[in-house]
Amino acid sequence: MLASTWSVALVGVEGRMVQVEADIGGGLPRTVLVGLPDTALYQSRDRCKAAVTNSGHTWPVALLTINLSPATLPKAGSHYDLAIAAAVLAASGVIPLEALSRTALLGELGLDGRLRPVPGVLPATIAAARAGFTRVVVPLRQAAEASLVDGVDVLGLASLSQLVAELRGEPVPLVDPVELSVVAAPGDRLGALDLADVVGQEEAKWALEVAAAGRHHMFLHGPPGAGKTMLACRLPGLLPDLEPVDALEVSAVHSLAGFDLSGGLVARPPYVDPHHSASVASIVGGGPRVARPGAISCAHRGVLFLDEAPEFAPQVLDALRTPLESGTVSIARSELNARFPAAFQLVLAANPCPCGMAATPGAECTCAPASVRRYAEKISGPVRDRVDIVQTFLPLRRSHLRAGSDGEPSLRVAERVREARGRQRARLAGTPWRTNGEVPGPHLRRHLPPPHGAQLAWDALDRGRLSARGVDKVFRLAWTVADLAGRDRPSRDDTALAVAMRRGEQPGTLAREVG
Repeated sequence: MLASTWSVALVGVEGRMVQVEADIGGGLPRTVLVGLPDTALYQSRDRCKAAVTNSGHTWPVALLTINLSPATLPKAGSHYDLAIAAAVLAASGVIPLEALSRTALLGELGLDGRLRPVPGVLPATIAAARAGFTRVVVPLRQAAEASLVDGVDVLGLASLSQLVAELRGEPVPLVDPVELSVVAAPGDRLGALDLADVVGQEEAKWALEVAAAGRHHMFLHGPPGAGKTMLACRLPGLLPDLEPVDALEVSAVHSLAGFDLSGGLVARPPYVDPHHSASVASIVGGGPRVARPGAISCAHRGVLFLDEAPEFAPQVLDALRTPLESGTVSIARSELNARFPAAFQLVLAANPCPCGMAATPGAECTCAPASVRRYAEKISGPVRDRVDIVQTFLPLRRSHLRAGSDGEPSLRVAERVREARGRQRARLAGTPWRTNGEVPGPHLRRHLPPPHGAQLAWDALDRGRLSARGVDKVFRLAWTVADLAGRDRPSRDDTALAVAMRRGEQPGTLAREVG
């Protein structure tokens, strides 16, 4: 007898419906699984057999062929277990075939028949809803996550025996569900951080406000203990909440990464700060057959902070170059290509040298000149050229620490950021971009009036002090400064300030640049 059910294959954040067919035929008793399964999926034969048996049913004593269609699409993961077991039980006559109509099944089976949580429930449910499926069966503890998708009924179950009883219209037995292995979403630990806690560094705070308002990338440069990390950690608190479409997209990525979504959609911009020992695959994403999202995708619509940036492997930093421009990352494998969103805001932090004291007033550097040069060169020119703001920190003095902090709280700064972004949205209405940092150069130069004092940027280009990309970034920064000030067009002072921020002038030289 032949029966079929449906599940979902995830390629990046996109889901494709997979038909799971089970055929019981004549021949020696054995189970054959076809359809390009990976190792975890191939082992599901044994998991499903034990789960069916321990749920009080009989595994077919005949030739059982299980096909995952389309056969040309690689399948990976253990979330097909429930669909495979249901197809086998339907082929055996235990489950009525009509009860599985327009139903997608997701979940890993334990040997006792209980359903275990799996990553990617949210994007899989989105794919099922778009394909016209009206019901999705998921592990009980992930029902809330699947319910974030409108237009589909979610059935959360704790075991295979509950699925059989539900589909047959029988009383559903009580089963203790398998608990979720909770992994906190990126940025959850930052809720209590306030910009007012940062002592001194007033120019750096203002640069952070500009970066937040226009979604500009930053490079924080200065000696240890000057406040670079403290400042970077407070950037998410200045950003507005995610819009619904962004929240759903970010939540789908986090679901694939295994983060906890029991509290609902991700409403705040994420903050990801990987250790400098991270590999290229952990930052960009990857996997042997089916790619998983990396840190840059988990930071989508949020902040990626690379502390001690020169300590990262050069190939890790250079791997950021394409995503910084495109906002996506495409991971190619021999059998398929996976695409993940990666529109993140990059913040780099670095000491000036291995000992951290080079070019620091009042400090003595113990590094050789060649060592200082090599340390600076670890962040390549193309990566530096993609950063909008270079902010240099100076050491804090006794007066700063004794006086404490009387700076503005994050809520007040965030309100100015929100107003500036509102001006950008109005100016960019009808385009796919929302902030100044996203606007491509051609649109910036052709469809927006040039900032007053634009000749400052062109002169810097002619002298080799700015690249062509740098000119565009200066204009974007000038627009953001004007938006924060409530001006309809950047003034000459705004442009001069943008040039100085782009070039990373020492504090105190900005006024001289304007003059």
